[in-house]
Amino acid sequence: MARTAEGTPGAPHVLIVGGGYVGMYTALRLQKKLRRELKRDEVKITIVDPNSYMTYQPFLPEAAAGNVSPRHVVAPLRRVLPRCTVRNAKVTELNHGERWAIVQPLAGPPERISYDYLVMAAGSVSRTLPIPGLAEHGIGFKTIGEAIHLRNHVLAQLEIAESTDDEEIRRKALTFVFVGGGFAGVEALAELEDMARGAVKYMRKVTAEDLRFVLIEAADRILPEVGPEMGRWTAEQLRGRGIDVKLKTYLQSAVGGVIECSDGSEFPAGTLVWTAGVKASPVVRNSDLPLNERGQVKATEYLTVEGAVRAFTAGDNAAVPDLTQEGMYCAPNAQHAVRQAKVLADNLVRSLRGKSLKPYVHNSVGSVAGLGLHKGVANTYGFKVKGFPAWLMHRTYHVSRVPTFNRKVRVLADWTLALFFKRETVSLGSIEQPRADFELAAMADVKAKERAA
Repeated sequence: MARTAEGTPGAPHVLIVGGGYVGMYTALRLQKKLRRELKRDEVKITIVDPNSYMTYQPFLPEAAAGNVSPRHVVAPLRRVLPRCTVRNAKVTELNHGERWAIVQPLAGPPERISYDYLVMAAGSVSRTLPIPGLAEHGIGFKTIGEAIHLRNHVLAQLEIAESTDDEEIRRKALTFVFVGGGFAGVEALAELEDMARGAVKYMRKVTAEDLRFVLIEAADRILPEVGPEMGRWTAEQLRGRGIDVKLKTYLQSAVGGVIECSDGSEFPAGTLVWTAGVKASPVVRNSDLPLNERGQVKATEYLTVEGAVRAFTAGDNAAVPDLTQEGMYCAPNAQHAVRQAKVLADNLVRSLRGKSLKPYVHNSVGSVAGLGLHKGVANTYGFKVKGFPAWLMHRTYHVSRVPTFNRKVRVLADWTLALFFKRETVSLGSIEQPRADFELAAMADVKAKERAA
């Protein structure tokens, strides 16, 4: 039976579902706009998310490659949002018609929360397909945990190849497959290929020529966000580095770690990374909010939920009309999410104060992508930039956008140290099973005692 948590009597209660881009930046804006009301307990803000931190996802590739410390890629919600109540829990059911949500905390029974205003900002999860072997062998790239795991896994594969003379094992260990030619896939592949090339310099048996990186993309180009010309240039650059870029190709099977593609190619791979798109968080399906055919919450240009009162939404879980392109919807990216959060928060404050709402209108400033150390591509305000200048633009833009001054300084410190010291290329895969050695030692003692008896 769910317990009930009520807010301060008479004070409007704002429930924010999700602590990602939209959730955190909306709460930050509300803290600023409602400073007096929050101080007087005239309004209450609760943010619910299974994690106690917000992840700045554009830095995941650099975290995976070791250019940035994983701790510096996340912003602790409680420190950033001191005037909000942060609940580490999952929303398992939501009834906006009656203004309540059921949340499941990390421990203990589920709890029912009543609210007055809703912000649905649950974000997205990886969009997978029923491909044989994908669930067993695929690695996602959407969370900091996945980025750390992928780094350890890639370095572990290099160690496997270095420690054996079996050519079949070596070939499989040194083959790395990435599915998806968007930002996540291309940047992750480029950064990790760069890291792997640096790591094998210290090995005796493995050379850079032994590495095989493969990018599989169903469309006829990669990085559509930077335009056709720059996408073709990026593909040429990757191929120049020895990366096999397969366009208009689908992954058909990964059973037993054997990659089968629609172009007829078949080969074993020790690493399979899936970055082929996202879909709205399953949380929205457990609500009474209106959804479109893609499972996204239907939003208006004011970032309110279509047909609902006192309900707002934005980000990856929302279908937000793009007023700059008739009939189109805003792309699910960080650039839109951060700007939508600002307008959403302002409109929520206007709603609280009985004022008219303003529409969300945003012309894209363009896109930048990192392709490894000192390499990048950019298309901003119509200007196309390649190589080192684009890499500088990429870093400058994202360090300006990463939340909190604390995180900006830490990221800059990581980059500054990297100018003088080579990055660490050590696999710490054992941290994923921290009790394994202890359990082995304990079992050995038990068996020794049994033999003695």
